[in-house]
Amino acid sequence: MNIVVVGAQWGDEGKGKIVDFLSEKAELVVRFSGGANAGHTIIHGDKIYKLHLIPSGIVSPGKISLLGAGMVIDPVALFAELDELSSAGIVWTGRVFISDRAHLVLSTYQKLDQQMESDRRIPIGTTGRGIGVTYALKAHRDGLRVGDLFSEKAWGHLRPAEKEFLAPFRDRMKPLVVDQAAFMRKRKGSPTLFEGAQGVLLDLDWGTYPFVSSGYSAAGGAALGGGIGPRAIDRVYGVFKAYTTRVGNGPFPTEFRPERDGQLGDQIRSIGKEYGVTTGRARRTGFLDLVALRYACWTNSLDGLVITKLDIYDTFDTIKVCTGYQIDGKVVVDFPTTIEALEKAIPVIQEFPGWKTDLSILRTFEQLPVEVHEYLKFIESFVETPITVLSVGPDKKQTFQRSDPWTPS
Repeated sequence: MNIVVVGAQWGDEGKGKIVDFLSEKAELVVRFSGGANAGHTIIHGDKIYKLHLIPSGIVSPGKISLLGAGMVIDPVALFAELDELSSAGIVWTGRVFISDRAHLVLSTYQKLDQQMESDRRIPIGTTGRGIGVTYALKAHRDGLRVGDLFSEKAWGHLRPAEKEFLAPFRDRMKPLVVDQAAFMRKRKGSPTLFEGAQGVLLDLDWGTYPFVSSGYSAAGGAALGGGIGPRAIDRVYGVFKAYTTRVGNGPFPTEFRPERDGQLGDQIRSIGKEYGVTTGRARRTGFLDLVALRYACWTNSLDGLVITKLDIYDTFDTIKVCTGYQIDGKVVVDFPTTIEALEKAIPVIQEFPGWKTDLSILRTFEQLPVEVHEYLKFIESFVETPITVLSVGPDKKQTFQRSDPWTPS
């Protein structure tokens, strides 16, 4: 069975934890897009692992991890991360592989990325790590793939500074590089988990363009970057938080505003520890946006949803969600295409009673208070997609499922 996990918001939904949870029954975990600008935090008891390039399944013993063709890989960041895993006692040798079709992020790209950001007509708040430049050069057909490191002809076309940067990594990377198509074909039938980066609303085509990532964050990218055809995908799951966050510039219709919501934004950010794993930047926070979530469900054919950080609302008297946008005096219930419309949007809010219960100690869906059941039932009805897995805390054991995604229907 092949299962795809994507973010159903603007990233930072907790995909890393969920991939780690689901990887218990997987043999192979494939990261199909993104670069070191992504950040996933995995918590096992008192151990915390922060990953940027390596698929989240690496923390589970015996699982194979593959960095797919849709990724852009900074070799400095890659080996720093692998060294950190070794220091943490994770044996990754023989378990981490890299597609020969993935593209390389060169040292000169970061400065160029930052320069491009300063020259944009509309600054988008990039992390400046060279990710966008690498994807742009890939589309411009002037990029460098991992497999090119071992092609004398391709190597000969490199500039002296590029050779100097890459030379120390050739020998270290060579044992990790595979022909991804052949690699995946040999493992046909193996339980495989495909892990996305960022979120659907940051996808290059379906996100809030131009405030998006340069790669594909939508589920369709799993076939392109994962080395399988789209008909080989069995199920797709989207991860979302009980509220919404966003990093960087761009429209955010449900963002908390002090003049309307008081200190709610700071309160959620503090309780939820909403700071970027990669950059440390404070995340913008807002009401759960069901208009955007339904859009993510539809454009990705989601079979099920995974809700995280449900426990953040444990002490709240009421929980508010957005069920529409008021734009120019009209209520809109479909996610707009234009930035202009999204920036004008005022959230239409519906309130639910809080549950005033410590959810973090619960371990089954049946144990949840009736108020949680009603809240989740409303979400499912609105977005027309079932919630399959729930997370009520940062630790892996604080995750439970209503049905097993790995069980054939």
